[in-house]
Amino acid sequence: MRADKNRTVYLKDYQPTDFLIETVDLVFDLGETMTTVGSQIRMRRRPGADPSAPLIFDGDGLALSGLALDGKPLLPERYDSDADRLTIRDLPEDGAFTLTVKTRINPSANSQLLGLYRTNGVYSTQCEAEGFRRITYFYDRPDVLAVYTVTIIADEKTCPLLLSNGNLVEEHKLDDGRHMARWHDPFPKPSYLFALVAGDLAMIEDRFTTMSGRAVTLRIYVEHGKAGRAGYAMDSLKRAMKWDEERFGREYDLDIFMIVAVSDFNMGAMENKGLNIFNDRLILADPETATDDDYARIEAVVAHEYFHNWTGNRITCRDWFQLSLKEGLTVYREHEFSADERSRPVVRVEEVKFLRAHQFPEDGGPLAHPVRPAEYLEIDNFYTTTVYEKGSEVSRMIATLLGPDGFRKGLDLFFERHDGGAVTIEDYLKCFEDATGHDLAHFSLWYHQAGTPVISVASFYDEAKGELKLTLGQKTPPTPGERVKKPLHIPLRVGLIGPNGDDMEPSAISGGAHREDVLELTQDEQTFVFEGIGARPAISVNRDFSAPVRVRFDQSREDRLRIAGAETDLVARWDTVNALALEALVRATEEIRAGRTVRPDAGLSAVLVATAEDETLEPAFRALALTLPSELDIGREIGDNVDPDAIHTARKAVFEAIAEAGRETFIRLTADMGTRSAFSPDAESAGRRALANAALALASAAEKAPERASRAYQAADNMTDMLAAMRVLAHQFSGSGEAENALADFRRRFAREPLVLDKWFATLATVPGAQTLERVASLMGDDAFDETNPNRVRALIGAFASSNPTGFNRPDGAGYAFFADFILTSDKRNATLTARLMTAMRSFEALEPGRRALARKAIERIAGHDDLSRNLRDIVDRMLKG
Repeated sequence: MRADKNRTVYLKDYQPTDFLIETVDLVFDLGETMTTVGSQIRMRRRPGADPSAPLIFDGDGLALSGLALDGKPLLPERYDSDADRLTIRDLPEDGAFTLTVKTRINPSANSQLLGLYRTNGVYSTQCEAEGFRRITYFYDRPDVLAVYTVTIIADEKTCPLLLSNGNLVEEHKLDDGRHMARWHDPFPKPSYLFALVAGDLAMIEDRFTTMSGRAVTLRIYVEHGKAGRAGYAMDSLKRAMKWDEERFGREYDLDIFMIVAVSDFNMGAMENKGLNIFNDRLILADPETATDDDYARIEAVVAHEYFHNWTGNRITCRDWFQLSLKEGLTVYREHEFSADERSRPVVRVEEVKFLRAHQFPEDGGPLAHPVRPAEYLEIDNFYTTTVYEKGSEVSRMIATLLGPDGFRKGLDLFFERHDGGAVTIEDYLKCFEDATGHDLAHFSLWYHQAGTPVISVASFYDEAKGELKLTLGQKTPPTPGERVKKPLHIPLRVGLIGPNGDDMEPSAISGGAHREDVLELTQDEQTFVFEGIGARPAISVNRDFSAPVRVRFDQSREDRLRIAGAETDLVARWDTVNALALEALVRATEEIRAGRTVRPDAGLSAVLVATAEDETLEPAFRALALTLPSELDIGREIGDNVDPDAIHTARKAVFEAIAEAGRETFIRLTADMGTRSAFSPDAESAGRRALANAALALASAAEKAPERASRAYQAADNMTDMLAAMRVLAHQFSGSGEAENALADFRRRFAREPLVLDKWFATLATVPGAQTLERVASLMGDDAFDETNPNRVRALIGAFASSNPTGFNRPDGAGYAFFADFILTSDKRNATLTARLMTAMRSFEALEPGRRALARKAIERIAGHDDLSRNLRDIVDRMLKG
């Protein structure tokens, strides 16, 4: 299963290892440029394995400094080693033996931020997916579970803190100014969950009592001077622990749970057993430096990584093809937690927006792959929205089909049956089948087939019979390597809204399996018949976004307006309003490209203004409704021959028409919804700020002047309001004195706050227009820009390439050329980060011919280099082939 360079790994080739590992004892003697790693591995040959099979361990850039079997050095003729592999021959056929391996590594030179690395004076690790092999030779794969004991030795002055997985069992001073700590994790785990942190950090501490009465120590470690910003993360952790006990019966199992926040980290966070390591942007928050979105994200990610203790750690995946088994399921659990802690419909709308903006394009482009892929060249490139978000939607659909009680029974059986194991998607589904009696064989196709299904809807109402016929069809477009698609098992929630706006309940439904309001579409086409319908209803399809599909329904505008004003399912209500807006924006783009003036859509403006004024709706929902589809959303809806400049002009015209239609409403909401008391990050307060800031953007557009936003910036007493006002100034009034003054003030005020400066860089990188390229290029010379820091690179280069359609997609191709230059340089420093940045160009084929040709030329220039990392090579080759 080892992913050698330029060799594709296939699911069908899975084989268990020839040897079983029981325990691993690691000793780290930490040095900035030379760290020695000793591992004592207690192991035995697997029963039934070839008695002559050699032991083959993975490595990556390692230097072997010692090798012994049962305490005796191995002769050179017994083994072969190079930087990437260790092969040992003539090992015992029966019985346990101990292998001792010693390696040397340089943590300070590790710019890839995989394995053990040292930045800002702190040693840290990132081992998922294949980083442990950069520390020592080992079976670096998820199906090899062992009990780990870790001893860390380091200079006490520079590294007073020595942390690893499990429980601390010993610590003491040594004679030479150094000290040691020994940690033991009693739960078997794969190597990707190993973690080590050493350095000088501040700490906050709390306690949690589990449902069985066990006391657990909770600690969060951060840079000195920032401990005061870790309180919300700690509060989120305690709420997540309690929620997981109450919702899923999952109790924490160690004596201590630790989180360490570091500033140089490729990922968002990592769920290492008992020692989570986080990007500090997902831990640190206070009103002056973090937005409401930051608080919500911290809450969600802290919960996500904690939930992995059961879905990922206690039960892990057999191989990396099963990655969604831990990630998709845990994202679903995270989403449910956020929905219970905040507003369920608002959280669900945000999930749908993210899915459509990121996963749907992935499913429709050259990088499309199933939730469980059948092959990969580089596994790091499959930490995708398909594996995570679509994987979550698959678990959500299981819950929809089985109901909450059935889902809980299946998950309880999963925990009982597979605790301590490394399992597959089939194992997961079998638990739901055995617990409920449902056959999920057809449903399992969601894991194996790529692409986003398109649902067609047609209806016929027979007034004389009081009968509604609803014909549903499904078709999944071709994806790379898979032209022919099979029909899926799709649960669709459907609502019928009567002329008075009330839900209509049929007396009977026929035509296919159904449960309450959920219709089960299992064929290419099915007709469901609803009886006892006294008047022609407006039909709401895919309520609560019950399936990750696109719906195509040639529905009358009258019916859609009824849904937009009366639908009780707020997700479907938002979706209808959003669809009306998207339709108007596409139409406006067509008018711009035809050289015509955009005609205001009075009906759309009326719906949006009425929604903004509707005080029966929570402010956060009203803010979401007022947020027009982005320029990228419009481009995806158009699909091909996309002109980013025309889209920008059209969206601006529609936005200004809505602003003018609701001028007085938006001016009033800007004042009424503003902060009235001390800042609180709770959902209700955040919703009020969201509505006030959405109204600020519209009121400023109506007035065609920056003064209101400038006053809001100056008056802001929290980062949410300050950043919102600065973005209005920078994006709607670019180049104005007010905009430049705010940007300069922000840069000066937060010069020593890296996470806040990331927001400044991202704001500048996403200013619309061709001129932004020159500013982005100049910002690379800013004293605060650090090309080795993933957060800073994502804030400037990533934001420009992925979130600035007009600036990046300049007609002259200069944006692509600039990006290609950066990618080629960055790839040598950090291949994981670079490959993810590169995905910003995955939809280049949808551009109009001129831009498309220039984008392809830039990608081909990158592909023409022979020394690309495997990560980047995989992405660009699939883009060009797709």
